[in-house]
Amino acid sequence: MFILEALKIAFFMFWEVLWSLALGFLLSAVVQVVISKRAIVRALGQDSPRSVVVASAFGIASSSCSYAAVAIARSLFRRGATLANAIIFEFASTNLVIELGLILFILLGWQFVLAEYAGGTLMIVLLAFAFRLTLRRRLVEEARAQAERGLVGKMEGHAAMDMSVTEGPFLKRLFSGRAFTAISHYFVMDIYSIWVDLAGGFLIAGAVAAWIPNSFWKAFFLTGHPLLAEIWGPLIGPVISMLSFVCSIGNVPLAAVLWGSGISFGGVISFIFADLLIPPILNIYRKYYGGRVAIYLAVVSYLAMALAGFLISLAFQALGWVPARHAFNFAQAAPTWNYTTFLNLLFLIVVAVLLIRFLRTGGPEMLRMMDSPPSSTEGHMTGAHSH
Repeated sequence: MFILEALKIAFFMFWEVLWSLALGFLLSAVVQVVISKRAIVRALGQDSPRSVVVASAFGIASSSCSYAAVAIARSLFRRGATLANAIIFEFASTNLVIELGLILFILLGWQFVLAEYAGGTLMIVLLAFAFRLTLRRRLVEEARAQAERGLVGKMEGHAAMDMSVTEGPFLKRLFSGRAFTAISHYFVMDIYSIWVDLAGGFLIAGAVAAWIPNSFWKAFFLTGHPLLAEIWGPLIGPVISMLSFVCSIGNVPLAAVLWGSGISFGGVISFIFADLLIPPILNIYRKYYGGRVAIYLAVVSYLAMALAGFLISLAFQALGWVPARHAFNFAQAAPTWNYTTFLNLLFLIVVAVLLIRFLRTGGPEMLRMMDSPPSSTEGHMTGAHSH
């Protein structure tokens, strides 16, 4: 009975955001098609405020898969980007992307969308400042020596693929057959790369909503002590995110449940930021950059996201933008014939069209290479979308 209730809540949450997920992945695929990864490498080799802005912008234009973002960051670092810019790129890639904003809007409202983007920007500024003050040359040299060993992490092949269409006028490129194929490939591969985290996020959120009473969370989040709760939320949010083992946008459903259960506004924001601190990602940091650098990145990232969540919460309270809290009763949110169902059906048709194009243009072969070392995919980086 409890299991069925958790599954039901998980499905109802998924149905509520299905169309926004599809739209977000579609827009992300379009952006990736018109921006070349080669251009990213050329822009991130300098240590300057401008390069931080460029790293963030290119991160926004990249895949939202945390594993792919981390792999791309290591690749950028090996090709000449500074370590600071590479890490900033991956944080922007997972915290400032389109699909994250859409699912936040559906589940939590515009205030959380604005707070996520403003807080993400603030976190990147804090990271850039922290790197400039504390990232020593010796540590960077350790990271580069380890990165050059080329140890395999996850989604290496996906990170290495560049299917951008860069020749000709913009509109002609965007509506060409090559672009259609490339969009279908990015769309399917991005979903494939995070479906485990996405499904896990919905299932964990369903289980938490069904099995853990709100009284536990209210005590745990110190809701009876407002001042302490404001401090405790941003500190404990990333820890809960780490323990969930869910990354990418998969942690948003659980964030919605935690908000309804009593965590502070800043706690929700810092919780969402922490998808790059889950144990599997930290282990990949260790492989990519070495143990000392992995610990350094974990500590600096945690402090930046906790402080950003706390400061954004203070700012939104001062502006009166923190929404009224209400418990989410997804168990009663059964699908009905409304605009959500109509949009879901519409975008399921779009998904079907893209999937057919993907299957007819060598897509399954690309899927098989997503976890392969980059060297085995280089021959397919630009040719696979030429059908």
